[in-house]
Amino acid sequence: MRRENQSSVSEFLLLGLPIRPEQQGAFFALFLGVYLTTVLGNLLIILLIRLDPRLHTPMYFFLSHLALTDVSFSSVTVPKMLVSMHTQDQSIPYGGCIAQMYFFIFFTDLDSFLITSMAYDRYVAVCRPLHYTTIMRQELCASLVAGSWILSGASSLSHTLLLTQLSFCADHTIPHFFCDLGALLKLSCSDVFLNELVMFTVGVVVITLPFTCILLSYGYIGATVLRVPSTKGICKALSTCSSHLSVVTLYYGSIFGQYLFPTLSDFIDKDIIVALMYTVVTPMLNPYIYSLRNKDIKGALGKLCSRAMLFFQ
Repeated sequence: MRRENQSSVSEFLLLGLPIRPEQQGAFFALFLGVYLTTVLGNLLIILLIRLDPRLHTPMYFFLSHLALTDVSFSSVTVPKMLVSMHTQDQSIPYGGCIAQMYFFIFFTDLDSFLITSMAYDRYVAVCRPLHYTTIMRQELCASLVAGSWILSGASSLSHTLLLTQLSFCADHTIPHFFCDLGALLKLSCSDVFLNELVMFTVGVVVITLPFTCILLSYGYIGATVLRVPSTKGICKALSTCSSHLSVVTLYYGSIFGQYLFPTLSDFIDKDIIVALMYTVVTPMLNPYIYSLRNKDIKGALGKLCSRAMLFFQ
């Protein structure tokens, strides 16, 4: 019976954003602009890091992977949402829904691990500056990134394999703009205790533990900064960490806001608002946080613009 129920599920319906029909055009243009800005901004960061030898350092190595992750993360949900808004077709095939959920979890977890690796890099830069080059070797950086990809893949695969064993009820309507794991579990007619247990356990590993490591890193950084006698040294240490700390605040602020704050109102779904923050807004802001507050990125951008002007003259 379970196999029969599963095979009968051919598609789901995504209700999308709770906006009125006359507002569809304005929101479509808004989210299209945000998505294009996200893609172009992050690809520009990757290009600058690739072309400028001064940016071939551990911090920018992690940043290039974070930028690639942000582009992929946003591309998992936003294009489908835009197509649905434009065509009014809210259906998504069963296989497409499962794939979207897999990659959404994958890039969410990868973001968390990469941000944690960057926090460790900042800890070494501030607390052990004399040993920075010997600690943050190329091998260690590559291992941290490879480990992040492997753990993220294992996490998303565990959720996906368990979900494919479930049968679904007659109602295939998902009150979201993408295939969210929690929403899919609510539609299931099967016992989802194991799914929820794995979701809680894996959530602790990929969200709570990295966040704890980040807090410890900044705890040591704060203690080191307080021991710096000069104001100039304190400002230098803070400027070293300010961009990364802003990204951490955006990422974890959105995630924890989903659980700490009650529903905003009867007409605004809290989960949708929070999901928009960390799938649409945060990936767009990350490249600007690093470029606007970073002299190296500004310098690389200036050199690239100069080369472009000379090329077209």
